[in-house]
Amino acid sequence: MSFRKYTRTRLASVLSYPADLATVSALAVLSYFVITSVSDGGAATLFFAIPLALFLPGYALVSVLFPTAKRSSRETPAVATNRRGIDATERIGLAFALSLAIVPLVVLTLPVTEWGLETEPLAASLAVFTVGFAQLGAIRRLRRPEPERFTVSPIASVIAVRRTDDAVLTASSILLTVAVATAIGALIVGFLIPASAGGFTELGLYTADEDGELVAGDLPDEIEPGEQVPVTVSIENQEGERTAYMVVVQQQVLEDGDVVDRTELQEVDANVSDGATVTSQRQIGPTAEPGETVRISVLLYEGDPPVIPTNENADEDTYFWVTVTDDPQIDEG
Repeated sequence: MSFRKYTRTRLASVLSYPADLATVSALAVLSYFVITSVSDGGAATLFFAIPLALFLPGYALVSVLFPTAKRSSRETPAVATNRRGIDATERIGLAFALSLAIVPLVVLTLPVTEWGLETEPLAASLAVFTVGFAQLGAIRRLRRPEPERFTVSPIASVIAVRRTDDAVLTASSILLTVAVATAIGALIVGFLIPASAGGFTELGLYTADEDGELVAGDLPDEIEPGEQVPVTVSIENQEGERTAYMVVVQQQVLEDGDVVDRTELQEVDANVSDGATVTSQRQIGPTAEPGETVRISVLLYEGDPPVIPTNENADEDTYFWVTVTDDPQIDEG
């Protein structure tokens, strides 16, 4: 084989590579890089995450299962074969359906691997699956005779549906088209309309262990008179915008479940950007008498607090109980 003929053959192979599968592979790779590179997780991430999760993997798998185009009744050969193709409308519908089956399998598999169920491994798995099966689909399609290969032509597919002599196939194709259009419309509406639930703010109390790591639920329940409780206050802002917070630390005396006395111990103000978490290390000193048990409430407000801060009017609140032990010097006396 001469060099010119070899080059011409390679060029023909490149030119005959299915354009739809090349596009699907490129979109999968691009989606992976966008999802893992954009840190704010905004509209760009969502725009690429939707097709990577709901369409591209299924389309790649469909290309492997059905490499040939759908034949009309006039093109059906006299000798029956098992090579049944599908048209573009059916491919799109199956792509959505298979993607909805593929993604849960990937989600169930990742937690038992060393990578875990994180954004980057999930995006990488879906991208590798899509690209890999797209290449297998391209190989299967190129091995078919050129007249049998599926090519992207949605308009021709619609015309073929209108010309078919089988009423059942016509009805099923129309229903599939409507279902696909509805699914796409729902995705677009969900993408354009913001979620009604809105954002949230998370308030937490932590203490440092022996290694200096912050742990929850390890606050002391007893202290000596004059002793202070070391507490780290954590505020996570997921409101969608920078937010100013005020935290009121309040000592409360309760009788029969009702607060009968309140004493403000300190205030903490914080201006937190969207998606960020700030922590503030505080020393909280209860003013309760020896032998008295009080509730230390941490009340968070967006903006300025009311005149009388309470657990009921706080945007977020948490608390812990502490007992001031009897003074040992008094007992000795």
